[in-house]
Amino acid sequence: MTFEELRQKARSLPLEPGVYLMHDAAGEVIYVGKAKKLRNRVSQYFQDTASHTPKTRMMVSRIADFDVIVAASEFEALVLECSLIKRHQPKYNILLKDDKGYPFVRIDLREPYPSMRMENRALEDGASYFGPFGARNTTQYLLDTLRLTYKLPGCGKKFPRDIGKERPCLNFQMGNCSGWCRPECTQAQYAGVMDQALRVLRGDNRELVRLLREQMNAAAEAMEFERAAQLRDRLRAIEALGQKQLVTARSVADTDAVGYFQSGSRACFAVLHYVGGNLIDKDYEIVEPSESESEAFSALVKQYYLTRRFAPKTVLLPMAMEDGALFSQLLQKELGRKVQLHVPQRGDNVRLVELAMKNAREEAQRLASREEKQLGRLCLLQDMTGLEALPRRLESYDISNIAGTDMVASMVVFKDGKPFKSGYRHFKLENMDGQDDYGAMRQVLRRRFTHYQAGDRGFAERPDALLIDGGVNHAESVRQELCGMGIDIPIFGMVKDGRHRTRALVTPDGREIGISGEQAVFSLIGQIQEETHRFAITYHKKLRSKRMKRSALDDIPGIGPKRVQTLLKHFRSVERIGAASEEELRQVLPRDAAKSVHDYFQKKREEKE
Repeated sequence: MTFEELRQKARSLPLEPGVYLMHDAAGEVIYVGKAKKLRNRVSQYFQDTASHTPKTRMMVSRIADFDVIVAASEFEALVLECSLIKRHQPKYNILLKDDKGYPFVRIDLREPYPSMRMENRALEDGASYFGPFGARNTTQYLLDTLRLTYKLPGCGKKFPRDIGKERPCLNFQMGNCSGWCRPECTQAQYAGVMDQALRVLRGDNRELVRLLREQMNAAAEAMEFERAAQLRDRLRAIEALGQKQLVTARSVADTDAVGYFQSGSRACFAVLHYVGGNLIDKDYEIVEPSESESEAFSALVKQYYLTRRFAPKTVLLPMAMEDGALFSQLLQKELGRKVQLHVPQRGDNVRLVELAMKNAREEAQRLASREEKQLGRLCLLQDMTGLEALPRRLESYDISNIAGTDMVASMVVFKDGKPFKSGYRHFKLENMDGQDDYGAMRQVLRRRFTHYQAGDRGFAERPDALLIDGGVNHAESVRQELCGMGIDIPIFGMVKDGRHRTRALVTPDGREIGISGEQAVFSLIGQIQEETHRFAITYHKKLRSKRMKRSALDDIPGIGPKRVQTLLKHFRSVERIGAASEEELRQVLPRDAAKSVHDYFQKKREEKE
């Protein structure tokens, strides 16, 4: 639709509460909003666009159409808005990146040998959920402490399926597990130990504290000071567990204090959690600033508590939410209890909010300082290399192989001086005869920029400069390849010193740019080089390991994975299978399959002779 058509459509909307969804030309939902009166709110987007902020103007320029959903009330519109934002994750809405919340510990007591594992949410699947216990590392430390203290299994074995099948693993030998895979360990014994772990998860940690303290004292008396220190750390973690536990359906935190700060290009949303008057944890997230601080703040508060599915009794806010009363009703509906949203005016609660605001401001400013430092490094790199544009996107390439086998390449991306891991790519080299590093690098860059010219997802962004593992010849080889594709991008080879660190960059025409004298640039290029090499080596090892795991049995017609497993379990090695007679093979395989295996190895022996 044209801009004028969109304006006319907005003017025809009813003066009713509801939700509107803005779509781009591809039909994607790019913004979801709520309105008391749909006609008035939506029409504002298509009036004088000069009064809009740059972000809103950009959003309006991409609107190809919009839909509205009329609601029965403002409350219904709020519920619908929150649901649609969560479903569509629109590009132009203020969004929290981390909506996982605090993790829970899941135990399915219906299983004969229940195990503990961490989950992002408590689901209605019949299992028991405990927590949340704070950040993920806090929860993981709790699980590790319970496993090690009560010597519960931490391996991948399934019980009772794997009982008695194999001898106990290294955890048993080290005394970290009771060896529940041994037949002499009973299900009743396991249930007894698990019951002790469950008491800790339910808040009764007295027995565990006593046990850990006895073990710690015994280790200290035996002069096993390293083990005593480990036990001391576990003891402290368990003693602090009651303070670290946030909210469950049975136990809620007293108060959250919320802070928000925005300035320049960054904003921060922070939440301080209090239990019994004690500050026990902090959440914060850096977000994009908004033209309306109050709208951004309200949107973040809604997302934070609705996605985490819990809230304390009182939430202290630095400013009023436009629809705070409606949101309080929504929380009561969703959580089954009343949550008070309060903007304090005096007393201790004001100081709690001020502290939350201070935390938000400091986190935003700390990030801004880091970004300024990264920007300074990029500006220095630009000056040293003579690049026309600031190298915000750097792509680095490396080849990995052993004697020309399993040849692979890595593409690593740094954006604004930091690793951009979602942009990393692997390439498995095709049709390469022997070791040809120049040919391999040309193939990789040709494939990468063929995707770029086609506009393929993941390759559509143009880099500001390319870093190639190698010297002037590698750089010139790549330049010729890209020139043939009509692509002109600055290319630099990374020249190594005696310790395999990049000491200089070299252009395709042989101009060498020393970087070892500039520590900031030297550190940045060194980090990029190491990350590119690591990424290539990791992929090469993975392919090589996969190839080496293949056995001769995989090439025999009619012998699939299950029969391979059966053969290896019976004969213990490929060599013994190859030496077995056809009659011996028939003990574990059907007649035709046994003949196929026997004939295959017989043919191999004849070829060697």
